[in-house]
Amino acid sequence: MGHGGDVIAELTADHKEVEELFGRIEALPSGDKQRKVYAEQAVIELVRHAVAEEEHLYPAVRAYLPDGDAIADKEIEDHSAAERTMNELEKAEADDPEFDRLIGALMTEVRSHVRDEEDHLFPRLRAAATEEALMELGEKIRRAKKTAPTRPHPAAPDTPPANKLVAPGTGLVDRLRDALTGRGKAS
Repeated sequence: MGHGGDVIAELTADHKEVEELFGRIEALPSGDKQRKVYAEQAVIELVRHAVAEEEHLYPAVRAYLPDGDAIADKEIEDHSAAERTMNELEKAEADDPEFDRLIGALMTEVRSHVRDEEDHLFPRLRAAATEEALMELGEKIRRAKKTAPTRPHPAAPDTPPANKLVAPGTGLVDRLRDALTGRGKAS
């Protein structure tokens, strides 16, 4: 998928990538081991995306929108709920009935969150911020995703400044673990 451009284009591209992975999961029969691989890939992308949004998008929402604090707080709570689901999903194997329940719950949570962002938050942010500010945010989001964690950490801080301090170190450890275990890679 094409990444680049302003923050809205960047995050929308992420949404499309995750939806594509969800589609692959849904196309496979229950218990198929490849569903776990696609779920791991989706979790990696979702965690990186959420961390970048929490570091950069939501502070901008607070700054640009008159009701930005309430919107950002709701979005962060959505992330927390999805992160708890992802944390449980990590423990389930593809042939475990709990896997099907959890992946279904995650898809529902994420699709609702994406719809809300794309239909409501993004248009309001585009109207309130300059194109230059949106482009700068897009670049910050891309940089943050490069060092962000790839695994859910429900107890980690999700608001600045603590999240900006913790995320890069946690991300490094996660990427090393992923490399050693082959997590998220097709077998």
